[in-house]
Amino acid sequence: MNIPQKETASDTKQPLFAGIDVGAEELVLVIRKKNNSLNPQTFSNTPSDRARLVNKLVKLSGIIVCLEATGVYHFDLSIALHDAGISLMVLNPKASHNFAKVLMKNSKTDAVDANTLAEYAERMAFVAWTRPSTEKISLRSLARRIHSLSKQKAAAKNHLHALTATTETPKAVLKDASLAISQLEKRIDNLTTAALLLIAKHPELARILHLLISIKGIAETSAIALMGELLLLPHDLSHRQWVKFAGLDPQAFESGKSVHKKTRIAKSGNAHIRAALYMPALSAKEHDPHVKAYFQHLVDNGKLPLQAVCAVMRKLLHAIHGMLKHNQPFDNSRFYAIPILENS
Repeated sequence: MNIPQKETASDTKQPLFAGIDVGAEELVLVIRKKNNSLNPQTFSNTPSDRARLVNKLVKLSGIIVCLEATGVYHFDLSIALHDAGISLMVLNPKASHNFAKVLMKNSKTDAVDANTLAEYAERMAFVAWTRPSTEKISLRSLARRIHSLSKQKAAAKNHLHALTATTETPKAVLKDASLAISQLEKRIDNLTTAALLLIAKHPELARILHLLISIKGIAETSAIALMGELLLLPHDLSHRQWVKFAGLDPQAFESGKSVHKKTRIAKSGNAHIRAALYMPALSAKEHDPHVKAYFQHLVDNGKLPLQAVCAVMRKLLHAIHGMLKHNQPFDNSRFYAIPILENS
């Protein structure tokens, strides 16, 4: 059993570097000093344990911390470390992967990954993580609350439908169930209005909203949801990395010659991005001729309808990445070129 080594006051006089491997449930910390790594320490990825980790690192004066941008899981920790005044680097996953290859790491465990990140902090030039603006963080909070209330509204509507299926339900119960739906709708409208007012106050956000709603199928509510998530991703990610963050990257499973499972999307990334893209994808495939043609092309070539919808979501995310990068509205002809049928 590894017993974590304690840092003393004398340790803090030496340059210290830390790597944190961030997982959905655990945070693994490795601290390096004098080119040596201390034993890994494990924390739960919960608010209380994140605070304990931050308090530990704050006491180590001058420490540089490095972690990898891992979907939704690294963000709250990054904010906590940054706001505590700790020097922080957040790496593009590709950078940390390439660095591990250079070091010829043969093993891949949480502790090994944390040590690799600590070595990166030790050897590479420090590039400070830029904290997202307060308005972007606020927009994410509004978007996620709207999403939560929308799920509650859908459940309430299903419940009301079930209640109306029998004549034995008292009118008072039906009235109360309807009232619950009305209240949820009012709360959603209020939060949506607050989000739009926030966006209107900031030209950059207003510009992005205008670009997003140029896509048929993305209305203001969907745009708010997408902005709340996408604007907090590291700015140097490629469109493929966006897809991976969203958990929309297809994953094949093969083992030997006999095991060949169907390719499925990963679903290991940001579920909020997937939820924000789902209804726009359904709407776009009905109302935009190029998106509709792309969807039909996939179905005609053997894709199940749900697989084709996921492919539309993925391609929409590619398009949004390009739109924001080049400040251009949606061009459906570049999304998919409709084949020109030859006259028979």
